[in-house]
Amino acid sequence: MKIAVTSASGQLGAAIVKTLITEIGKDNVIAIARTPEKAKHLGVEVRKGDYNSREDFNIALKGVDAVLLVSGMDEPQKRIQQHRNVIEAATYNSVQKIVYTSIVGDDINTAFSPIVQSNRQTEEDVSTSGLDWVIGRNGIYIEPDLEYLGTYIKEGEIRNCANEGKCGYTSREELGVAYAQMLLSDKHNGNTYNLVGEAITQTQLATYINQVFGTNLKYVAVSVDEYKKERQAALGDFIGTVIAGIYEGIKSGVNNVPSDYKKAAGRSHISPLQMIQDYQLKHSTK
Repeated sequence: MKIAVTSASGQLGAAIVKTLITEIGKDNVIAIARTPEKAKHLGVEVRKGDYNSREDFNIALKGVDAVLLVSGMDEPQKRIQQHRNVIEAATYNSVQKIVYTSIVGDDINTAFSPIVQSNRQTEEDVSTSGLDWVIGRNGIYIEPDLEYLGTYIKEGEIRNCANEGKCGYTSREELGVAYAQMLLSDKHNGNTYNLVGEAITQTQLATYINQVFGTNLKYVAVSVDEYKKERQAALGDFIGTVIAGIYEGIKSGVNNVPSDYKKAAGRSHISPLQMIQDYQLKHSTK
């Protein structure tokens, strides 16, 4: 069985490739990347695939039995057609199964909603493609908070507009485990899974970070408008608005959803504390 993973040079795609290698061997895994050289380190066959090019994927998906479509990073309306290029090429090549990495979120009420809406459209495109399909709705990755730790320490706080809202964080490694099983087992076909861990507040997140890293961070809640202005000033209007929209969603509860992770992965999601400990161990040995 040949399984292809798109956007394999990215962190999520690479995590899924690595898990698949342990499950079915490197000879059965194909990495697809816009810039193939950036995925060579994965040790599998690499094929070129730019989401903007249907022709790339007509070639890249030849001889493939199942494809993992990692959601693109372009602006929402562009992403819909980019994803369709992959879906249509999969149909053209008689690929049997497509698995899509979507996202948990509200498609109406926040500044992040246009991105969620585009993912929901691709979910519909996948489920009506005529192929076997599985959809995962990813929770928010915990890694960006940990990568931002230096700034948190400098400021002495984690500051955003999530207030007491809970977020079911996940990690790229945990998602790799789930998506490998979703690709390999037919029992998942036709299902949409919330791929999230235990939901925690920002105060709990700060407590766990303090426990693992020996820091003394506190959580400070600010209003949505204030946080949006702060993020726009730091990151520009588009990215700043999106980031504020993510935390506005956490505040309103859209990231506190029932987890289907165990159904997808065949085991329970590790705890938030364990994810932080794993991250610390991984980066302390580099």
